[in-house]
Amino acid sequence: MAGGLLLSTAVAALLTASTPAHNPSTGFVDPPPDKIVIKVATVNGSGCPQGTTAVAVSEDNTAFTVTYSDYLAQAGGASDPTASRKNCQLSLIVHVPQGFTYAIASADYRGFAALQPGATGTQRASYYFQGSPNTEYRTHPFAGPYDDNWQATDTTDWAQLVYAPCGVQRNFNINTELRVGVGTSSPGKVSFMTMDSTDGDISTTYHMAWKECPGS
Repeated sequence: MAGGLLLSTAVAALLTASTPAHNPSTGFVDPPPDKIVIKVATVNGSGCPQGTTAVAVSEDNTAFTVTYSDYLAQAGGASDPTASRKNCQLSLIVHVPQGFTYAIASADYRGFAALQPGATGTQRASYYFQGSPNTEYRTHPFAGPYDDNWQATDTTDWAQLVYAPCGVQRNFNINTELRVGVGTSSPGKVSFMTMDSTDGDISTTYHMAWKECPGS
């Protein structure tokens, strides 16, 4: 999540389809009845080769999901040194119903990690609106031994949500990263971390908060 605005994220549980409406005087309203449309403007990065990323919007307009099918970082063994860090930057064009604006209220990430004893893994993300000079990062570390699914949620307070500017089109940028380090583990053994699943897909979900624009 224009000038000087900084995109923040909040607890995923705060925004679900069953969440009651906030008092309009606080600036929070129910999701607008019309559907939002999200299109991918650009996709760049070693973690999201062309054709391996998709975006979908929930029916109730409270979330959108980014799906990756080839997002894996690994280190150790015969791994290429460049494979230890993978990233993906999505630039999304978000068309919202007239008279509304939005903020990203939470970000949920899921994947699988197989880290040898002494190895390390990191999931990192940043968010900003096009034209913002500031970027806020959230980092989640993992330590071996680890051989299981992983989940990470970025959080902030409701009062700190930053909304897209009303009446101005600004692309929404998401930059994610996976990093794996051998650490003190045996350099001959491979450790890896993915943002995908055994069937080739994993959903990264971004929950949305809404408010009416002034004069609407």
